[in-house]
Amino acid sequence: MRPADSTPVERSAFHSISEHALHGLLRGGGGGDAIDQLLKAEHSRRLLLLRALLDRCGARTRGREDTPLSLHGAWELLERVQAVAPEEVDRVLMSPGTGTWVSSSLRRLKRESDDEVRDGTTLGHLSSLAAAAAAAAGIAFTLWVPVLERFVVLPGLGCAILPARQAPAVVRVTGDGVRLRIAGPDGDVVVGPPWENRTPDWLPTRTMALDPGSEGGSLTLEEHDPFRSFAAVVAPRPLSQQEAEAWQRVLREAWDVLVRDEPAEAEAMRRGLLSITPVPRGERFRPYSSSSAEAFGGINASLPDDALELAATLVHEFQHIKLGALMHVQPVLRRPETSVGRTELFHAPWRDDPRPLEGLIQGVYAFFGVTRFWHAYRRIPDAAQASLAHFEFALWRDAVSSTLDTVRGHDRLTSLGHRLLGSLTRVCTEWLAEAVPREELRLAREAADSHRARWREHHLRPAPDMVDRTVRAWRRGEACPPSVRVTPSSLQPDAQACYLDTAAVLARHRLTDPDGSWRDPEAGAVRGASTVDVLLTAGDRSAARRLLTDRLVTGDLRIGSWALLGRAVALDPGCQAASRFLLHSPHWARAVWNTLVAQHEERPDPVALAAWLGGAPAGRLPTG
Repeated sequence: MRPADSTPVERSAFHSISEHALHGLLRGGGGGDAIDQLLKAEHSRRLLLLRALLDRCGARTRGREDTPLSLHGAWELLERVQAVAPEEVDRVLMSPGTGTWVSSSLRRLKRESDDEVRDGTTLGHLSSLAAAAAAAAGIAFTLWVPVLERFVVLPGLGCAILPARQAPAVVRVTGDGVRLRIAGPDGDVVVGPPWENRTPDWLPTRTMALDPGSEGGSLTLEEHDPFRSFAAVVAPRPLSQQEAEAWQRVLREAWDVLVRDEPAEAEAMRRGLLSITPVPRGERFRPYSSSSAEAFGGINASLPDDALELAATLVHEFQHIKLGALMHVQPVLRRPETSVGRTELFHAPWRDDPRPLEGLIQGVYAFFGVTRFWHAYRRIPDAAQASLAHFEFALWRDAVSSTLDTVRGHDRLTSLGHRLLGSLTRVCTEWLAEAVPREELRLAREAADSHRARWREHHLRPAPDMVDRTVRAWRRGEACPPSVRVTPSSLQPDAQACYLDTAAVLARHRLTDPDGSWRDPEAGAVRGASTVDVLLTAGDRSAARRLLTDRLVTGDLRIGSWALLGRAVALDPGCQAASRFLLHSPHWARAVWNTLVAQHEERPDPVALAAWLGGAPAGRLPTG
């Protein structure tokens, strides 16, 4: 490492990925060697970003004495540590939070004024990293570091809690080569060694063993790092001992599943998965998780319901981590040729909102990994959740395959992008040929149809003049204009769209707990599930149809009703045209119906209207 005002270092060679490692990554996998190569590239990228931050930030703050935080002092301390303990510099440099911090700080420096970049989160975090590295290396130093709500965070070591009535913005940290003294206004905190000792004013960083009793590696249970959320700066949220033990227990069980079912992927994770940041627990079958291309190796996740859920979550997020790192080395997409106009958006079978191409490719890669996981798990003899595994495999292989069909010929794909999607398509084609038990396959296909139809009802809008023309044809008793079935609709994202995965979540409940509380919509076991959703999952399509028809005729025009009606009449031989149309174009039925009600006060039979829109002859329209 070099001081910020020194002569720039000579540009190093570009990183690349070996053909063997690249082959594995393009097939959705990639073993430990591929992860080692990605880590080396990320290490170089972090150094370059840090140097850019120092150059820009140092030039804008040089000569100011209004803060004791010293950008150059922190940098010089890191250089001292690197000379005697380079592994400690690498440890703080490669922390997921460091990646988020340096990237977000550079973005802030581009858009904000000089006064706004002098705060502790932009400048001071480097001091926190330097102090942590120096303390771990046993180097004597004195440095001012920032305070966040009484917490003094030393990434990778732990977090001190100041005995202060009102926390200062910064404090002085002194290391004598053995222990640290953090000088607070109302008393000092003396720490270490060993750093693992927990006291009322020192919370050490927790780690979770992957293979207890062996040298199998560990993950950080990240409670402290201000940049752990991949977004806004957040204060530490210390876990209770009970919470920490629950995480350790479920991680061990999940790791056993991964080592058994996906040993190559488990080995890759052992090298490249660095931390898990707990977030508030989610609803059953709706766990929350996230990762960031800027924070290699870090995952945010809610405490799972069981080990199987966590194993699938780790696979999902590690896929994002791998692809994000690969795209830092070599892009899979070209930039749009022009920035004029709206961003091209697509349906993603795993999201409520329309997604840009970049996000869609990331989702394809992530859910390819999820599909691969369930493909392996469903073949385990006497698997406790075999029905769920068959359902998940069928749901996600179809979701990935259909999305690949949409994007694999896109003109923004680079040669690497074409290779990636072509490789994933070949594997998916093999999966599509595999048999899945009838009931699980039916539920998966119905869940996919439901998501797509509800998404279209929320986000697509037919042209108003075409709607008016169609309404006139209906009122005159004419055939529906064929253009209804071929004219593209405009995409207008609906920010209120939510819980489009309700059919899939209810199916999971049905497969794992047939008589559970999910059957009572008032119990709130599945957010977003109406009585109609429950009736359809339970198999009572006639009751669902009657309830939907009554609601529509009496004026309950909630978005999603037409997509639900398409499912309700799907098995009625006389309603096939109506069902097909509603599952493909529910937004058209909604627009025509709303116009008939608003302009003419007409409320026709909803199934008859859908059948007419779908091309059924007027004399053969189904009735309720």
